[in-house]
Amino acid sequence: MPLSNPIFRRIARIAKEQGVDAYVVGGYVRDYYLHRPSTDVDVVVVGSGIALAEALGRELRTKVSVYKTFGTAMLRTRDGVEVEFVGARRESYSRDSRKPQVEAGSLEDDQRRRDFTINALAWSLSEERFGELVDPFYGMEDLEDCLIRTPCDPDITFSDDPLRMMRAVRFASQLGFTIDDETFEAIRRNAERIHIVSRERIITELNKIVLSPVPSIGFTLLEKSGLLPLIFPELSALKGVEKRGKHAHKDNFRHTLQVVDNVARRSDDLWLRWAAVLHDVGKPQCKGYDPKIGFTFHGHEVVGSKMVPAIFRRLKLPMNEHMKFVQKLVFLHLRPIILSEDLVTDSAVRRLLFEAGDDVEKLMLLCEADITSGIDEKVQRYLKNFELVRHKMKDLEERDRIRNFQPPITGEIIMQTYGIPPCQVIGEIKEQIKNAILDGVIPNEYEAAYGLMERLAAERGLTKQ
Repeated sequence: MPLSNPIFRRIARIAKEQGVDAYVVGGYVRDYYLHRPSTDVDVVVVGSGIALAEALGRELRTKVSVYKTFGTAMLRTRDGVEVEFVGARRESYSRDSRKPQVEAGSLEDDQRRRDFTINALAWSLSEERFGELVDPFYGMEDLEDCLIRTPCDPDITFSDDPLRMMRAVRFASQLGFTIDDETFEAIRRNAERIHIVSRERIITELNKIVLSPVPSIGFTLLEKSGLLPLIFPELSALKGVEKRGKHAHKDNFRHTLQVVDNVARRSDDLWLRWAAVLHDVGKPQCKGYDPKIGFTFHGHEVVGSKMVPAIFRRLKLPMNEHMKFVQKLVFLHLRPIILSEDLVTDSAVRRLLFEAGDDVEKLMLLCEADITSGIDEKVQRYLKNFELVRHKMKDLEERDRIRNFQPPITGEIIMQTYGIPPCQVIGEIKEQIKNAILDGVIPNEYEAAYGLMERLAAERGLTKQ
């Protein structure tokens, strides 16, 4: 039963007492038919949504948050259901803003203003028609056909509120739906209108695309619609294949989408998925050509990692430890692949453990996802070599405790031992001690590190105090 929660009967009774009609509209209705869990309920009242919410709040003895500017009110029930009330309305827009002019309207006016037919479905909360579906725009047919379509002229829908173009792509990506041809062509025609939408609203939709079950669906639609170069030019720049003679490189945009999908199958970590999105972003700047070996992208991991902060800043992603994590993984993403191609030395694995720290498992997952060759034998060879790298990591970690280690000899110890102020020599000694531990020349122990410090200091003419 779609309206089995007692809260709906309460709303129906209060609506009757107030002489108004109330309806559950939008995502809660859609998700019921899609068998998706939902605890956010939108109630449209043909009358005052605020008055109904306040009456319900008094009955439930719960706080009601009122937003008079928007004509909305919200409360949360004890079982965690969040109910937002709004009066039925019609909207009109000016050309340079996505903020509507609002006036009272009918239920159908309210359904017509919604972005897509599948989000315009409504259940009646009147006592006489309780639970009856109101669907003037054939949203149920579109749900059954897995189709994203606008209730009215899509050019008007997207020109009025261009964020709806991002939402169309996001719903297609989240639900695995197809965007109706006429609706998609309207997105193409109105793509430039995305510039009036704030970056904060765009990144909210973009993050939902990144977190969708198959993110490549969303990114492919962004690219085909013309939105991608407008909101994410660095990713768009990866598109295309260049050929010279017998040489050609793969389409790095398609490769990136495959890597993101590979990661998505194994992890729902938003920032690991972002690392997959950005792992090859430096390639366009690093592309070179050698007639003997073909196209090269030397140093793209370094260039890409340097691009990450600027991309995060422009997209309004958080400039915190999440950005640093993505930057680190972009910088290191080739390292395990290089290790798997060469003889796996203890020294190289120690350095990887030291630089990756607690993120080494996520790095390995990204690197395994990065193997997208169409040659199955090549893929299996890489994955088998990765297992050797993992085994050596585990062995060295247990023996040498390298992950996140700090060299036993600090700058303070060197200064106190030799009575010298901060200077370049201290940094040189610390670096040589660290490298000696990572290279396996000395164990990761205080006594061995102290002995090496004494030898290095003597070479520089330092004497103990």
